[in-house]
Amino acid sequence: MKHTLVIVAHPDLSSSSVNRCWLDRLKQYKEQITIHDLYSCYPSYQIDTKFEQKLVENHQNLVIQFPIYWFNCPPLLKQWFDDVFTYGWAFGALGDKLKNKKVTLAVSAGIKKADYCQTGKYQSTLEEILKPFELIMNYVRADYQPIFAIYGANNEPDYPDKITLNEINKSADDYINWMKRLGMLI
Repeated sequence: MKHTLVIVAHPDLSSSSVNRCWLDRLKQYKEQITIHDLYSCYPSYQIDTKFEQKLVENHQNLVIQFPIYWFNCPPLLKQWFDDVFTYGWAFGALGDKLKNKKVTLAVSAGIKKADYCQTGKYQSTLEEILKPFELIMNYVRADYQPIFAIYGANNEPDYPDKITLNEINKSADDYINWMKRLGMLI
């Protein structure tokens, strides 16, 4: 059993500086991590539920990596949850495949961190916006861990608060260190 499965759900990974950088850094740990890119595996959105369930079962930990889309996850990831986290597998009397499994989110947000606070533009923290994921993990009895996030990952050329390449590279190091602190990397 491999240590950690990283589910990547980015609709256009080739245009993402942050998520590509994170994945490049994660590939250095291929003996401990399996990287699974949903959009490359399922371009027609036809998810192989049994395969996905076995993949999750064969790992001790689960990291779900995605960009924030309209204060939520990209659509294929939502479908993945709907198709994979089924009654009798993830929940219900016999549904225990995620029970006590460490699960967390690694997200890139396009806007600056100051906008994600009670006094900010959106009057909500990122943790509050992502609360449905915590509720899902509590429902399936997983061991939900604190999220990892980077802010300002906006690719628009004229976006004023865009992070720099140095900040992106530092975030990749921080991502690895965060996974180590959570015990998802050794």
